[in-house]
Amino acid sequence: MSFSISGKTAIVTGAANGIGLAIGRQFAREGANVMFVDTDEAALVQELGTDLEDSNVRYFVGDLRERLTIANLLSATIDAFDQIDILVNGARKVVPTDPLNPDDESVEMLLQQNMLSTLRLSQHVAKRMIRQGEERDDEGPNGAIINLSSIAARRTHPDLMAYSVASAALDQMTRSLAVSLAKHRIRVNSIAFGSVMSASMQSTLKDNRELRQDIEAHTPLNRIAPPTELTETAQYLASDASGFMTGQVLTLDGGRTLLDPVTAPVH
Repeated sequence: MSFSISGKTAIVTGAANGIGLAIGRQFAREGANVMFVDTDEAALVQELGTDLEDSNVRYFVGDLRERLTIANLLSATIDAFDQIDILVNGARKVVPTDPLNPDDESVEMLLQQNMLSTLRLSQHVAKRMIRQGEERDDEGPNGAIINLSSIAARRTHPDLMAYSVASAALDQMTRSLAVSLAKHRIRVNSIAFGSVMSASMQSTLKDNRELRQDIEAHTPLNRIAPPTELTETAQYLASDASGFMTGQVLTLDGGRTLLDPVTAPVH
């Protein structure tokens, strides 16, 4: 079975750069209608360029922490493409944490940004998918939700405590939603990645060759993967080829989590 997503409509958040952008472009090349979502309009316009002339590419700008923004996103997607079949929750932030500072608000901030906003958007999109299924009145799949998580959920590094907590919460949210939405024929899965060149990693590694070498040394495949290596995994989860897979957290890390030292980078 092929990983076909042709004719389906996808919302991809965090799509102005890095992994979200790569996934959105891959989906569009494979014939899906794609709504690229981010807070950075200038970056969206710059990166998408002539792609915006294609009938299957649109973009939306807004802060998904705001409930009205979520409603407006769904309306814009339906207006453009009539339906929603795939949601890729790629909007995420990585910030350092001072685990011994009671005034450090990074845990609350990243739970809001990386988990709660994802949950609310997923809930609203799932309701739309359920309604679409009722209108079709068939027994086919009603949709796929894909969350981008991190191996930080299973690794321990004090400087990334907030990010690790938010990633672990996102993985559990994936499993919980998968069970709740299974009866509606909506699948929910997650990709936990590490040693992949996300936008945040690119920023972190800028002019820091020593850290890059450290990450590569603690990755059994001994390299950092480009964002495009994540796109086909996302397409598989979005396609009917993974029709019996739900509630899973797939690891894409070059073997990084097979190694044990807690002081090694968890990116």
